[in-house]
Parts: sequence; C-alpha cells; structure tokens
Amino acid sequence: MSARNRRSTAAVITAGAAALLTLCGTAEAASARTVTVPRGLTISDGTRHVVVNGKSIDFGTVVRDLAWNPSGSKAAFIDGHGNLVVSNPDGSHRVTVAANPGGQTWSHPTWQVAAADRTNQIPAKNNLIFAAKIHGKTVLEGVKATSNHGKPAKISLNGYAGDGAVPQTDNAWPNVGGAYGTAVYENTHTGEVYIRDDYLRQQGGALTKGSEPALSPDNEEVVFVRSVHGHDHLFVEDFGGSTNVVKDITPGATTNYTEPTWSPNGKTIAFRAPTGTYTITKTAHGFGKPVKVSQHTGLPAYRG
Repeated sequence: MSARNRRSTAAVITAGAAALLTLCGTAEAASARTVTVPRGLTISDGTRHVVVNGKSIDFGTVVRDLAWNPSGSKAAFIDGHGNLVVSNPDGSHRVTVAANPGGQTWSHPTWQVAAADRTNQIPAKNNLIFAAKIHGKTVLEGVKATSNHGKPAKISLNGYAGDGAVPQTDNAWPNVGGAYGTAVYENTHTGEVYIRDDYLRQQGGALTKGSEPALSPDNEEVVFVRSVHGHDHLFVEDFGGSTNVVKDITPGATTNYTEPTWSPNGKTIAFRAPTGTYTITKTAHGFGKPVKVSQHTGLPAYRG
C-alpha cells in the first residue's frame, strides 16, 4: 500500500463559511461582469504594497510570500532583508521572528497552528515553517511564531514505515492545513509533492507528481501545479474516498495557472495567472471554470 493511502485521515474541522464580498470591475472578454470572491483574498507582489479586498495597503517594508494565520489577525512574510517577519494586517507592529544570518534565502512561510491534544499529551502548536536555501541546498525549517529573533531549526522528515526514507534536501513550498498541523511540500529534485503528518509519529511520503501544493482546510484534498502540453494546470488530489483520485480542474488552460491557495471554507481556490488573479469554485459536479477577480498579479492568500 502506498504512503498516501496509509496516511491517517484527520478529523474534518469546519473553518466556517466566509462572508462574500462583491467586487465590481472589468474583466477580460466574456468574463466582464460583477464577481464574488471569498472575503479576505489578498495579493502580494514583492513590493511594500499588499492588495487586501481590492485596496492597496502600504506595509512599510518589502513583503514577499505573505501568509496569514488562521484567524487573519497576523501576517507572516519575508522582508527586504530576507528576514522572517510577523505583523498586524496593516503592516504595523512588525516583529522579526527570525533574522536571516546571511548567505541564506528564505521563502514561502506557512503557519502551523493546532490546538493542544491533552489525551495524547501533544502541546498546542503556533509555528512558522519555511524553506531555507543554505549553501545551495534547500531544507524546511521552523520557528515559533511568537519568537523575537528566534533561531529556526530544521524540520524532521521521516518516511512512512516500510516506504524508506524521504528526501532531506531540495524541499520547498511548504503549506500547512487541517487541525493537526499536517504539511505538504514539493521536492524540486524528484518533482513530487510530499505530505508530512505532524501528529503522533511525524511521518510522511510522496503523494504525486507536481509542485506548489496547498492542503485544504479539512485536510482531505491537496491542490498542486502540474505541466500539461506546455502549460501549468491545477490538479486536485482527493483523499476522501477508498482510493486517492487526482483530477485536472483546469483542463482548458491555455496559459500558466500557478500558486494556488484554498479559501478558509475549502470551497474556492485562488491562483495566479500572467494576466491577473483568478478563482475557481467547487460545484455539485466538481469545479467550475476559472473567473478573473483582479487585474493585479501576485501571490494570492486568504486572510481568515
């Protein structure tokens, strides 16, 4: 049995339905209409300005790879000096959680937040996990989100019993989802998406070919990028059934769709395209068609 079929199924935690915000704007061609997107969609483009609900907010410093904690009360990002920083939603009260020592490139922080499990004596988690390129090798590191100039530590990566070891380097693009701090990430050498169950045994393994993964809030699906006929499409792997199902949810893509992220209620996926920011929403029969929701191009993320 494969690693992905042996993984434990986490309890479904309902994040709560997000309120809807109606945005009026001119989209391209037939998509020119009023659209609704999950409230809290944000876009960061590597400048000091972050688009939040259609408004540009000056964070007062360069913002790269912005991610929000589950409540939307704090933002984490890499600043212009390469440090890992946490701030309020408007960029104020910035705290350097970890200072880049130099000679390293940090990227794509993700929040690992989980309640304590007293039955199994597992403490609450409030961590930041990110990719660190050190001496040409990329590893996953973590630090407490409440640290001030804390020292990151390498994340342990152990394979499922009987499946052998998992790669310790070339790991990037971590993303945490679900109630137990489960993470997915890509390995740039194998070209595969991996999962790490951070609960009792901290084990994991390869899921499928792809990159830039994001785990759904209920821990039952992962969206990722895979090249098809020269373009990047979005795929979703569903863990919910007796067998894992992988489906191309953008089969008609004629451009590159990248950097997907789930809405807090798990119903919508926002992603990047060369012409702007798009969303795709679940329907009774799978997923609908991509809808352009912003002319602005950057990394999409949902705030709470």
